[in-house]
Amino acid sequence: MNLAFSEEQEMLKKMARDFLTEKCPKTVVRQLEADEKGYSPQLWQEMADLGWMGLVLPEKFGGGGMTFLDMAVLLEEMGRACLPGPFFASVILGGLSVLEAGTEAQQQKYLPGIAIGKTIFTLALAEADGSYEADSIRAKATRDGDSYSISGTKLFVSDAHIADYLLCVARTSNAAKAEDGITIFIVDAKSPGLGHTVLQTMARDKLCEVVFDKVRVPGENILGQLERGWGLVQRIMERAAVAKCCEMVGALQQALDMTVDYAKERKQFDRPIGSFQAIQHYCAMMATDVDGARFATYQAAWRLSEGLLCTREAAIAKAWLSEATERITAQAHQIFGAIGMTMDHDLHYYTRRTKAASATFGNADYCRELIAQQMGL
Repeated sequence: MNLAFSEEQEMLKKMARDFLTEKCPKTVVRQLEADEKGYSPQLWQEMADLGWMGLVLPEKFGGGGMTFLDMAVLLEEMGRACLPGPFFASVILGGLSVLEAGTEAQQQKYLPGIAIGKTIFTLALAEADGSYEADSIRAKATRDGDSYSISGTKLFVSDAHIADYLLCVARTSNAAKAEDGITIFIVDAKSPGLGHTVLQTMARDKLCEVVFDKVRVPGENILGQLERGWGLVQRIMERAAVAKCCEMVGALQQALDMTVDYAKERKQFDRPIGSFQAIQHYCAMMATDVDGARFATYQAAWRLSEGLLCTREAAIAKAWLSEATERITAQAHQIFGAIGMTMDHDLHYYTRRTKAASATFGNADYCRELIAQQMGL
């Protein structure tokens, strides 16, 4: 069983590592966290010129025609660098969704812009209870001639303040089953009646509250099937969960590397603290968690690349990471001691971001429910 990267993936990994090390040091991350946009348009364009936005989009739309497994390699490096910006929202949540379910006209209209970084998408899914269940969808889309009028409030919408389009999950009818009667709409972010507020979050990412007040959307902007949108939502969430795991693996690997380096250099009682058994075991436990997380994540990413069902594998990876991140970051802070708790040290970036990511697209309990369902329980 060969789990090694291909030569092309190794090249992608090195190129991404070198580029992000130079262009996205922690000084830049700190600046962008404080910036109202939350990203650098110049850096965004440089990434687009490298072909990152279109990496997994077909060549006919200006993409690179690569696989989700290749994207996993890139996402891990982005997680390692704590890269701020709308890449995840636009490419994973938006681009891949339009690629899967969009009509030919929709794909021709939106995907080339996403591939060159000109168009930014995001997903408006969660509502007041923060749940990812179908019965939590309360936003309503009412038929009005050839258009629909959407009203409701969405929470935790990534980068809505800079997005050009939102995929809004709304209820078009009240069916007996909560999963029925749900439709996804492509909404122009400049539509009258649409407003947003950037929320203050632990990760200092740009999550927004988005209010739809009788926002009119043409019927041709339905993504997928009318009132049969929940299946697509579930597939979007599976891809998003695996992609978020890739970012978390990169972040946790970097936290481990930083911690091991510190344990080798920091001296107490005239010897490196890494020579003490307690510190050695902490580092070994961190490494065990990181490797377990990586193997589970890449198995799910491979299945997505092969077009195989991966509900179980995605849930396993997300459940493992959602809990492993608590152990890994806690052990890292134990080893670093007081310096690791200061805002001047880099460790807090990884702690904050992985903590927030552990609840995104399903926490450990939510994922365990999915795994149990896949086992027929």
